[in-house]
Formats: sequence, structure tokens, C-alpha cells
Amino acid sequence: MEPIAIGIIGVIILIILLFSGLPIGVGMALVGVLGFAYLTDMDAALGILRTVPYATFASNSLSVIPLFILMGAFAMSSGMSEALFRAVYRWLGHMKGGVAQATIAACACFAAISGSSLATAVTLGSVALPEMRKYRYDDALATGAVAAGGSMGILIPPSVILIIYGIITEQSIGKLFLAGFIPGMMEMVFYMITVWLLTTIKPELGPKGPKAGFKEKMNALGHTWDVILLFIVVIGGIYAGVFTPTEAAGIGAFGTFFIALVRKRLTWGVFKESLSTTLVTTGMLFLIMMGAMIFGYFLSVSQLPTEMAAFVGGLSVNRYIILAVILIIVLMLGCIMDSMAIVLLTIPVFYPLVIDLGFNPIWFGILVVRVTEMGMITPPVGMNVFVIKGISDVPIGTIFRGIMPFLMADTLQVILLILFPQIVLFIPNLMS
Repeated sequence: MEPIAIGIIGVIILIILLFSGLPIGVGMALVGVLGFAYLTDMDAALGILRTVPYATFASNSLSVIPLFILMGAFAMSSGMSEALFRAVYRWLGHMKGGVAQATIAACACFAAISGSSLATAVTLGSVALPEMRKYRYDDALATGAVAAGGSMGILIPPSVILIIYGIITEQSIGKLFLAGFIPGMMEMVFYMITVWLLTTIKPELGPKGPKAGFKEKMNALGHTWDVILLFIVVIGGIYAGVFTPTEAAGIGAFGTFFIALVRKRLTWGVFKESLSTTLVTTGMLFLIMMGAMIFGYFLSVSQLPTEMAAFVGGLSVNRYIILAVILIIVLMLGCIMDSMAIVLLTIPVFYPLVIDLGFNPIWFGILVVRVTEMGMITPPVGMNVFVIKGISDVPIGTIFRGIMPFLMADTLQVILLILFPQIVLFIPNLMS
């Protein structure tokens, strides 16, 4: 049997194993070793098992991951989410759909210090949903706003997904972080406009909240100065070249630890829980990365990425049509798979093709993450939707109904990012 046929069979088997509930990293490593052994020999496959784990885990560049995860863990326990929501609510709550708009803005702020979509959705959902229910918000709008707002966690820097993409493709993590900033802010604005349009057409969907005075607004903002300062130091330091992403992650982790300590939210139990969360999450991500590296060796000897790139490159169609097909595949996978698995599964296959087509790798990385975000709120699965279901008593169908207007906003933004790449590349190009 031809190597490329073995590669295709391997990908199909991996997808089946992932649906069966097998851990992603284990599934990738298993298929990778067996496929590599079939195409070469068992000794070579066992050699990969001996060398890849050490080569993966000993990489200095990976130290940025546990540090940013620790930063997010401390942020969740420090009361930052409540302070951010209260501050934004004081400024926006009196507008049409003001509580929902404040929720989305707070999600964007919290995403900048957590780097996780699920953590952002859970943390802000727990704070915002009771507030929206208090003002008799429509359940679909309330839950849809939280689920969509939470998805921003993997685009607005710092983002673990962008770190993984940068490591796999050997692109600058600093440039990827900066490239995600404007699209992340655009996403927030698009979502807020969506809420405004919905509540303008049907005001009963999201009644206005009370209008706060200027003194009250400034007082609420004063409770978030430390969070704002931390974000400026971490991202601004990377942009200015003062320190590397790894150093920024260390500063961010210490900064959130110090803020939690000053706010008297860091008990011994919370400290241990934050460390435990970081260890478990880091272990899971490293296992996935190790499996992806082994699976990548298998794909290389199967020549599947090379042959696919050659085949598609030979098609007499516009390169943007090929890009659209790739993004649709990513979106479909996002409906049924974890965002980390999507990036690790698709990038080794599609990245060589994208480079052959002449697309910018930084721009493509942001597009992939942006479309992956859409998958997190797209039926039939949509992980963020099920997270919101878990913290509310709203039927899953109602949440999906509330998501639809936000998916339309997502589609419009992705089209704009494709038509105008400089939206993504403007800030990274300033670093060059």
C-alpha cells in the first residue's frame, strides 16, 4: 500500500479514536508510532518514543505555557473577573443591552489575563448571568453573549493556542500575540454591536440598567487599575522588546499572584488549587504536544502533507478558494473537537500548503484561531455552549438560538480579515 494511503488511513483512525473518548495525546502517539513502524520498522518507531518525549519537554520555549496557565489560575481566584465586570457595567450598563455589552467587554478584559476560552466563559458567566436574569434579560441573548464573549479567550493575548501554533510553525510568539490584539478588539466590538442591534429591534430582549454617576464609574475603574497595569506591562513589554514572551509570562504569573495576595483572596487552599490546576492543565497540554510530534513524524514519512500541497497547488483555482476550504474544515472540526486538538491535527497538514500558496504564516495563524473560536460556539457541540449550560438552567437549544447572531458577526469579521490582512499584520509589522 502506498505511504500516502497509509497516512490517510492513519488520520481517519485518529479521528475515530478521538470520538471514542481516548485522550488526544495518547491517540496521536499511538497512531503515530504504529503508522511510523508500518512505513519504516519497529526499531525506528521505538526510537521516536525514546527521543521525542525528552526533546518535547526539554524545550525552553515551552516554559511559557505553564507560566501563562498559572497566571490565568491566579487571575480566576483573585476576584479580577468580578472587579472587571463591575467596572465595565458601571460604564455600559445604562445602554441598550448594557449588561450583555458589559459582559462581552469584561470577557475581553479577562481573556487578556487568562488565555483560556473555557475559563473566561465559566468565570464571567458565573458573575454576569445572575445580573442579566435580575434585569429580566432574554435567556437566549444572555447565554449567547456569555458563550460568544468567552470564546475570545484564545485570541486576545496571551493565548496558549497561539503559543502552540508558534512552536509548531516556528513563528514568533511575540508577533502572534500582537497580531491577535486588533482582531480580538474587533471581535469584542462586533459582538457589542450585535447586542445593540438586537436590543434596538426588540428592546425587551435586554432592558437598560441604572445609570451610574461619574464618581461611581471612576471608583469602579479604580478597582481594576492593577489588572490594567499588569496587561500593559506584559503585552507592552513584549511589544517594546523589553522582555521575551517567556519572561512576560513569568512577570504575569507573579503579578497575578501579587494582586491576589494584596486583595486577600489568596488563601493556602486557593494557592494549592491554582498550582494543581496549572500542573494538570500543563501535563495535559504537554502530553498532547508529545503525541502531536510523534504523529507529525508519521505524517512526514507518509508524505501526506507534501502530496496534498502538490495536488492542491496544481489545481487551477484561486488560492483564496483553497483557503476557504481549509477554514471550513477547521470550522467543522471545531464543532466536534477541542481547539488544541484542531490546531495540532490540522496545522502539520495545512501549513506547508498555505506557505506554498504564498500566504503570511502569522496572518494564517490568526485566521485559524479565529475560526476555531467560531467552532467553540457552533452546533452540534460547541464546547463553550455546553459550559454555559453547565452553569445555568437554560435549555441547550435556547443557548444555540442565542449564539446565531454572534456567529453571523463572526462570519463578517473573518471575511474582513481575509480581505484586509493588514488588520492582522499592522502591529506585528511595526516590530520588524
